[in-house]
Formats: sequence, structure tokens, C-alpha cells
Amino acid sequence: MASATMTIRMDEAEKELINDYAKAFGVSASEFVRKSALERIEDELDLQAWKEAKAEFEADPVTIPASEIARKYL
Repeated sequence: MASATMTIRMDEAEKELINDYAKAFGVSASEFVRKSALERIEDELDLQAWKEAKAEFEADPVTIPASEIARKYL
């Protein structure tokens, strides 16, 4: 995977906090920020998918017992 650079502006106290936190977990500040941003995006997408599934279920609240699923697939 090709590497790209992104610049983030923050005050010195935020930079120090991020650097200290990343150091405590043995990763670079860049790796910490990258992973944190990607995890946040994943969490938001998971929440969106849950909301869509919940709305679909509420529109047609049909449930299937586990025993019926087991008979079908096991």
C-alpha cells in the first residue's frame, strides 16, 4: 500500500497529550491517530447499519426461533 501524508493542526497541549498517550502504548503518534480515526469511522458505519436493521425490523417485526434456523442450516 502506498503511503500518503496528512497534516493535522492542533495546539501544543493536544499534540503533547497524543504523543504521550501513543508512547505509553508503544506506537507512534501517527499510528495512534490513524487507527483512532479508522476505528471511529468503523463505529459510525456499524451504528448506521444497526439503525437501518432496527428500522427494517420495526417495519416488519418477524422473528424466527433458533430451533427453526438450526433445523434449516444444521
